[in-house]
Amino acid sequence: MKTTTIYKDDVRSWVMFGRDPNKANNVIDTNQYLITHRDRGMLVDPGGSEIFPSYLTALSNTISMEDLESIFASHQDPDIVSSLALWLGIKPELEFFAPSIWEGFIAHFGAGRAAIPIPDEGMIIPLNGSSDLFAVPSHYVHSSGQYGLYDERAKIFFSGDSGAALLPPSHGDIFVSNFDEHIQYMEGFHKRWMPSNRAKNNWVKRVRELDIDIMAPQHGALFRGDDVQRFLDWFEALEVGIAA
Repeated sequence: MKTTTIYKDDVRSWVMFGRDPNKANNVIDTNQYLITHRDRGMLVDPGGSEIFPSYLTALSNTISMEDLESIFASHQDPDIVSSLALWLGIKPELEFFAPSIWEGFIAHFGAGRAAIPIPDEGMIIPLNGSSDLFAVPSHYVHSSGQYGLYDERAKIFFSGDSGAALLPPSHGDIFVSNFDEHIQYMEGFHKRWMPSNRAKNNWVKRVRELDIDIMAPQHGALFRGDDVQRFLDWFEALEVGIAA
């Protein structure tokens, strides 16, 4: 599994794990993120049980389990968090943040205990005493209870499935290099999986208010610089909720 540091300063870092060449062909590729603050870590969308062994191996080269503090789940999909019981099996005391409306559903992944519920309006997500990580309401984009995660210090926005792209195996770039060419990998996904134009446009309006250098989705390449606004413009104009 590929490991890429996308941000680092004297107290905060973001590391992306993904593009696993050893995964089964029928398993969708996902991006997992580790945020650290003063050497304590949080897993952001830790992924499914299928990728757990390779992710754990890659992660162990970056941080020790003793220094992991929490898990953040943006929504309930199995590619997001079906590995939850495995992580809690290794370290039962990990805090676990998840959308309040999905608590009873995520419990079916065998966590054995309740999550810290994120209310509909969002909340500060603490990490080793920090108070600059925010769960951003992203409801119906695409899940009925979903959150992005905004890092005010790093100016990184984890956008979940917004901005997701289904890339071919030969595509190895971490960041989008040509936005117009990248659209072909996003368009079908967004038309089908985003159910509501109203919710989508409300999300775009909310995200435009954030100061973002990097937008990091859960699938595909990341957006940085002007490509963040290019994506928001494109997404705002896109007609979604289309199954045909």
